[in-house]
Amino acid sequence: MSTRTASRNPFAALAGATRRPYLTAAVFAVTLACGIAQLADRGLYAHVVRDAARIDDGEWYRLVTGMFFQDAWAFGLVSNLLWLAVFGTLAERVFGRARWLVLYFGCGLFGQFTSYVWLNPVGAGNSMCVTGLIGGLAAVVMVASRRYGVVLPVQFRVLAFAVPVLAVVDTLVHDNHGLPCLLGLALGFLLLPPRPARQSG
Repeated sequence: MSTRTASRNPFAALAGATRRPYLTAAVFAVTLACGIAQLADRGLYAHVVRDAARIDDGEWYRLVTGMFFQDAWAFGLVSNLLWLAVFGTLAERVFGRARWLVLYFGCGLFGQFTSYVWLNPVGAGNSMCVTGLIGGLAAVVMVASRRYGVVLPVQFRVLAFAVPVLAVVDTLVHDNHGLPCLLGLALGFLLLPPRPARQSG
């Protein structure tokens, strides 16, 4: 397979030509609505936050609601929505919607659970979902040349191989974003988009 260099828009060569990020927009809108509700009614947070003691009492829904509300309040809402807009759009265009759902919510739920049992028993935020997408994108970058015939800029390749290292370091310092990122990397390899069809001519 011949290779082609992607420089101006590195992920364009890997993305579906007509794939619009509707799913990212929908999750963005729901997360924004939850964040606004949280800011409007500050008592709401106590009912939705990931809280190990409440989960132990049977309130397992908090592992899900913890992915839509923010423990950093307004700052967390703005920053996490920005990350979602950027990496969610890239991941949806590269992976498609079904794989996006697995990466985003699979890694997010995994992060919520590992936080509950080990790393950070109380908290909330969709950042662990986004790190799953980042891990998945890193997997695609790692194999872009061999699998898709796309040579991405060297800085993208360096960052992709740095992702698992940073994720391990993150976990060692007892932060809860490293493990969902590593799961996203592993899922990324399992869910790699198909190779583009060879053009005859």
